[in-house]
Amino acid sequence: MVVATKSATIIGLSVYEINIETDTVNSIPQIAIIGLPDTAISEAKERLRLAIKNSGYSFPQTKVVINLAPADLKKEGSSYDLAMAVAILAKEGIIEEPESNTAFIGELSLDGSLRPVNGILPIVSGLYELGFKKVILPEENLKEASFIDNIETLGADNLSQVVNYLNGKSDLKVLKQKIEDFIDKNENFPVDFSNIKGQSVAKKALEIAAAGAHNVLMSGSPGSGKTMLSRAFMSILPPLNKQEAIELTKIYSIAGLLDRSKPLVTSRPFRSPHHSASSVGIIGGGSNPKPGEITLAHRGVLFLDEMVEFPRQTLEVLRQPLEDNIVTISRAQISIQYPANFILIGAMNPCPCGYLGDSKKQCTCSEYQINKYRSRLSGPLLDRIDIQLEVLRLNDDELLNNNQTAETSETIRKRVIEARKIQEERYKNDNILTNSELTPKLIKKYCKIDDSSKQFLKNAINKFNLSARAYDRILKISRTIADLEKAENITVSHIAAALQLRSYNK
Repeated sequence: MVVATKSATIIGLSVYEINIETDTVNSIPQIAIIGLPDTAISEAKERLRLAIKNSGYSFPQTKVVINLAPADLKKEGSSYDLAMAVAILAKEGIIEEPESNTAFIGELSLDGSLRPVNGILPIVSGLYELGFKKVILPEENLKEASFIDNIETLGADNLSQVVNYLNGKSDLKVLKQKIEDFIDKNENFPVDFSNIKGQSVAKKALEIAAAGAHNVLMSGSPGSGKTMLSRAFMSILPPLNKQEAIELTKIYSIAGLLDRSKPLVTSRPFRSPHHSASSVGIIGGGSNPKPGEITLAHRGVLFLDEMVEFPRQTLEVLRQPLEDNIVTISRAQISIQYPANFILIGAMNPCPCGYLGDSKKQCTCSEYQINKYRSRLSGPLLDRIDIQLEVLRLNDDELLNNNQTAETSETIRKRVIEARKIQEERYKNDNILTNSELTPKLIKKYCKIDDSSKQFLKNAINKFNLSARAYDRILKISRTIADLEKAENITVSHIAAALQLRSYNK
């Protein structure tokens, strides 16, 4: 009789049920694992044999055939070890065949102990959606799994504990935790806006960017404060909500970047890849496509310092994710979608020498060099960056005035949170969170303007040769400025302020 146990595999962020069918054949003792297993699964043969033996149980003295169904779905990793061991022990009569609504996840050591695996949070969440009631997994993964409601998660240290539990002789460890208890609403940030002298225009632009989750490009001479402003930007973003924390934890769990001692991502990510990063590193990929920097920056910030130094091919792969907030990685046998709803902050010098338009130093670049340098950012990419501003060098008074008092990040953050709450309430039925996510259809619904505003915008389109995409983005920024002022309707002043935030001239 065939014995079956349940496990799961994860492809991208999608979870698929794996049915592990086990039977024995009167033949030379050996193990055959079929169903498109990778090398890690094929090597499980000896792990299974020794883990069962060293746990004090007998291993079948016949040929054991294990089928991982569905057979046309490629299986990778060592997370099926526990499910296969339980199936073998059930076939031997050491335990009863487990219920079909119970799944087993975990890697076995040779001594029978259970090792943790990556991707537990999305797997457990996916199993709940597939109708499973119970998951047995390594105890080291229990903290991570404990945030999923409505499914029983049980932690075990070794195979013997699992066997005793299934035979009703002992219980396994149970843990349930609330996400809200882990999210720190009063985070400590290394850079505060009050530490940055001057730059009132740039600070206001970043406040608008934080309120509506808009992309930003800052151009300015070396030492003007672009990098410091970008790092301080994190201090004015609102704290993660429950949904965002789960989304991020799933991503970092799949990528193997989750700290097991802190199994929940509780703060927004700030990813700052070096300009030597490849397009695969930015977008994600591999034979089993893993998340790239843009997905690891989901619900946070992707900071590209010295943006024009990135290879043009690397920058161009950002175009589709900036528009759609998702990234699709296609390979010969598989196509995977990852979320990529991030705020892009780019920083660059205005020219190769860095001093074009500087008040202190004269630029030594030719017009040809300047045009070539700036052309590394294509028009279509610039069109997708909502806010484009020049960050000017501080004058002597601003630089030397130590008594100058500036707004703290906490004060600005409160205004940002209030604006985000307005957007959350407005879009509660539209499946979006911020103004930057507005589609053309939703722009028509929520960004209505009067006749005088239409005429003003029409003149701006003709004067600055704005594209249809730039027109939409100006309306989105205007909507955010109105939200910060708690204004119900967009006015001419909001549109004028939005146009001033696109001062970068290619």
